[in-house]
Amino acid sequence: MELYSIANNALLSDADPLARWLVQQGLEGATQEELLQGYSQKLVELGVPLCRLHMAQRAFHPQFGGFGFDWLRDSGVSLERYEHAEVQPDRWLQSPLFYLLQHGLQEMRETLNTPGYHSPFPLLNELAAQGVTEYFATGLLFEKPGDLARIDPNNTPEGFLISWASDGPDGFSDADLIQIRKGLPYLGLALKSASNRQIARDLLGVYLGRDAGRRVLSGDIQRGTLQQINAVICYFDLTGFTSLAERTHGQTLIEMLNDYLGLAVAAIQGHDGHVLKFMGDGLLAMFDHPDMAQAAGAALDMASLLRQQIARKNDERQAQDLPTTGFTLALHAGEILYGNIGGENRLDFTVIGPAVNLTARLSGMHSSVGQPIIVSERIFEASQSGQHDLVSLGRYMLRGVSQPQELFTLHEA
Repeated sequence: MELYSIANNALLSDADPLARWLVQQGLEGATQEELLQGYSQKLVELGVPLCRLHMAQRAFHPQFGGFGFDWLRDSGVSLERYEHAEVQPDRWLQSPLFYLLQHGLQEMRETLNTPGYHSPFPLLNELAAQGVTEYFATGLLFEKPGDLARIDPNNTPEGFLISWASDGPDGFSDADLIQIRKGLPYLGLALKSASNRQIARDLLGVYLGRDAGRRVLSGDIQRGTLQQINAVICYFDLTGFTSLAERTHGQTLIEMLNDYLGLAVAAIQGHDGHVLKFMGDGLLAMFDHPDMAQAAGAALDMASLLRQQIARKNDERQAQDLPTTGFTLALHAGEILYGNIGGENRLDFTVIGPAVNLTARLSGMHSSVGQPIIVSERIFEASQSGQHDLVSLGRYMLRGVSQPQELFTLHEA
């Protein structure tokens, strides 16, 4: 049986080649960069004197408020991420796209090569100095159209703003703009498809973790599906947090929590580990390199770095008269089950197994052994060829574990 293809779709048989290409790319899952690169090149091939294209889009991301893509004829597509900010930067406030939203305009078209040209928009003056002759901008919403005059330029709806610049002697012809306007809905649908996929990837990565998010997005979502792997398990926790919470203002407490957990997440991910979940003032993570010696080495490198970083962070916070705290960290290695666990309509992608349980038992021994970092014998054995000095703390019976366990700590001069 031959699969139905957009190539023989009668609905698009009368559409121009650019529209057919955009729909095909949208169906095939092209990225935003691929779409804008191909779209811009095809406009040039159709005779449109395009030298620059810019597309700005709101982001659904905890760190970034928006994304900007620039296509230049000589260098292709580049991406810029705009971080969330309480005060909008002047470059945005003084841009033609902000003006377009602020005044509820559908389009903006301006000739830049008239004698003595000067624009109130710094960007257009920059483009004119580079030899750009005409600028055209518009936008497309990804939702039902409303009153354009009511759009808040500081809180834009889902959609995109896009501009085209020409360096042709006469700028864009009316036929060029007809071509651009005609292809805009197809470009919008393809970009919306790519954007939704990217939003899902970003949010799953942020809330589930990079590895778990990738697995879920690839279809690993059936309840009860588990993979058996060998990994290093890490329990990280802040000390004295309960008493701090009782005497610290809520916002100050949240900022402190983010400060320390931010260091832990960066250290773990920087050593190819995966943060699996947050548990109050702590977290669970794993290092699942196929070579257990490398996984153990990465976990110990992370622990060493994190101890230094938290010490520096405490010095910084004390200098600012802010509350400080310590941490505990437990490392163990073994066989775990990694996958989907939970109810029919609420799942968690997590790890279970005796190795996870033993790591949790280690995390309860810090006060008994008087050390913030506890390492199991399995980690000690796997890291013998490494550069870390692991010192024995003795043998202990752990609750729920039948055999005594020798514990170690990470020593550094």
